[in-house]
Amino acid sequence: MNITQFKDHAYELQDQIVAWRRDFHKHPELGFKEIRTSGIIAQILGQLGLEVHTGMAETGVVAELVGKTSGPTVLLRFDMDALPIQERNKVDYASVNAGVMHACGHDGHMAIGLAVASILDRFREGIRGRVKFVFQPAEEILGGAERMIKEGLLKKPAPDFCLALHLWNEKPEGWIGISVGPLMAGAEKFEITLTGKGGHGAAPHQTIDPVFTSAQLITALQSIVSRNLDPRESAVISIGHLDAGDTYNVIPEKAVLRGTVRTFEPHVRKLVLERLESVSLSIASTFGCAADFKIESVSPPVVNEPRVTAIVQDAANELFPELDLDENVMTMVSEDMALIMQAIPGCYILIGSQDAERGLNALHHNPYFDFKEAVLPKAAAILAAATWRILERS
Repeated sequence: MNITQFKDHAYELQDQIVAWRRDFHKHPELGFKEIRTSGIIAQILGQLGLEVHTGMAETGVVAELVGKTSGPTVLLRFDMDALPIQERNKVDYASVNAGVMHACGHDGHMAIGLAVASILDRFREGIRGRVKFVFQPAEEILGGAERMIKEGLLKKPAPDFCLALHLWNEKPEGWIGISVGPLMAGAEKFEITLTGKGGHGAAPHQTIDPVFTSAQLITALQSIVSRNLDPRESAVISIGHLDAGDTYNVIPEKAVLRGTVRTFEPHVRKLVLERLESVSLSIASTFGCAADFKIESVSPPVVNEPRVTAIVQDAANELFPELDLDENVMTMVSEDMALIMQAIPGCYILIGSQDAERGLNALHHNPYFDFKEAVLPKAAAILAAATWRILERS
């Protein structure tokens, strides 16, 4: 089949895709609270004649488009949740929900997902196998994918392949990142509680100061990447929260540090986490504090499977040969789609959405975030074509 038809149909839907996106943007909802959002999605998918299931992980929506002949199942994942950010954009589709905003592009992802369902529905007769559309809650708090998996997402039917994408405001419209291997980093969060001896700020010699110890520890932790890790490998250690004391002239008894670790490779993760704990305990001991160290895995890395990724690259090139295809992209952000991709071979796509000339260049999680909507039909066409090719060649 000539997949350029998907491109034609995507551009026929352009006005509708933009309308869907703007409606979702205007009415954002936080993780596990996407009630209005999921209701609209379920209704549209039902009108297309898909078999729709609601209520998974509270607000998740799963819909199946079944072809006329048997074959594999491709899972397509789209995230739905917004962020606790007060929007500052002055546009007619700005958020009407105080303190909540689609500042990461999930509004666009949902519109793309509905467009892909609409496009593939037109070719249902020729589909070999089935497509499992997953509209997932709570990606931002990295809990939605885990909940959906626990509630049976990867069963009945079990997907054979999976795809997902993200609008990417770090790059301009016209760029697309489709690379083999690690794409997004695995993430851990840690908490270090330093306990010393409180006292008067005028008499620090009578105390064991956890604030001073925190300052030494924050500096020392940055040496792990620069002095323990091979320079050809990557990791990030960031302290994002420090809680200590209540007033200016009292040295507190405790200080709590919270942060994140990002890595791509298992051996790097192991090294960094071991050094993180040992450095924390050593610095605390050096300055007389007791230390309690806790670490929790948030998400594994997103790793693109070579064969699936090659099919996606070919489909993107066939539809849009003018695209700037980046086959070496990697980012330290994390994504709970990684949990699905641990179980199923797949490909995660980044697609440039920035337009600096129009001021659409605020980065993700920013109160001024917005993107170039012309990328939406292009993304839908690529995802629909890649899905078709995977079903066709498997």
